[in-house]
Amino acid sequence: MSEFAIDAVARKDVGKGASRRLRHADLVPAIIYGGEAAPVQVTLEGKAVRKALEAEGFYSQVINLNVDGTVQQAILKDVQRHPARGDAMHMDFLRVDAAHEVTTTVSLHFINEETSVGVKAGGAVAHNLQEVEVRCLPSALPEFIEVDMAAVEMGASLHLSDLVVPAGVVLTQLAHGEDHDLPVVSINAPRGAEEAESEEAEGEE
Repeated sequence: MSEFAIDAVARKDVGKGASRRLRHADLVPAIIYGGEAAPVQVTLEGKAVRKALEAEGFYSQVINLNVDGTVQQAILKDVQRHPARGDAMHMDFLRVDAAHEVTTTVSLHFINEETSVGVKAGGAVAHNLQEVEVRCLPSALPEFIEVDMAAVEMGASLHLSDLVVPAGVVLTQLAHGEDHDLPVVSINAPRGAEEAESEEAEGEE
């Protein structure tokens, strides 16, 4: 588990007008909530936020929020972005406790796609999921989960149950039963080949 750190300043001035003034000053309003402590409204430096959001792990790893000199550990739960520019307009952070599990989403990294059995045979990769929801202790949070495509043949799929996850990490969908074992990725035959097979089958009938 990697950890990120970012400075924050507690604020009392809230509301749309206040948030607008903060953003004009290149500050990002945010809230920290959860746990036994009361929610805290804070501001973050826009430059620090932009740099942090470039790191994939910032969306899933534990973040050390230094609020006026006091560090609070949290995970990022939501980012509201400007519809045109994509800048962060507001952020939500959920406090975490080392002794309590958290539920969050983690990105999938697909490896060995180009050299997989199915792609070498002319198949095309179709991604059904780009991230998965996990539940675990904060110390066990993976930055991402690898999906090894090397042995996937044409016409085959990998499901959630095929993923290799770190010890202590649970895929929340699988906890709901076999019906929730969603397809993650598949290698399909080229459309032209599928149409030819379909026409051939019709001709045999």
